[in-house]
Amino acid sequence: MLYALLIISKAGGLIYNKDYGTGLSKLTINEYLVLAGTVHGVHAITSQLSPVHGSSGFELLESEALKMYCHQTQTGIKIVIITDAAHTQYEPVCRRIYELYADYAMKNPFHTPEMPIRADLFDLSMSKLIKTINA
Repeated sequence: MLYALLIISKAGGLIYNKDYGTGLSKLTINEYLVLAGTVHGVHAITSQLSPVHGSSGFELLESEALKMYCHQTQTGIKIVIITDAAHTQYEPVCRRIYELYADYAMKNPFHTPEMPIRADLFDLSMSKLIKTINA
């Protein structure tokens, strides 16, 4: 079950968020903004602290009830998904989300990079993808 999705710009700004599951408490937009900034900061710090040269930062935070996956793309965008603890196939999901982002946001002539995504086709495609994941 995928509960929530966040897309964070390379500067750390929240450019997209959506709740998909009923298992999580609902967060306000301000709480999502704080979460995005925190994830961005922790990701940057962990990439510097890693003993492995060229590490890209943390990928997974786990608790008993949920997992938070962070996938950083080559363009610096971070895709963060919050799933139940049993979910294991996060990499293909993040890759598909990035493909939809590239197709419906980046190729949209009315979208400004680093700004919130306001594209109905992106929302519709994301809803379809999440329904197949949560089915």
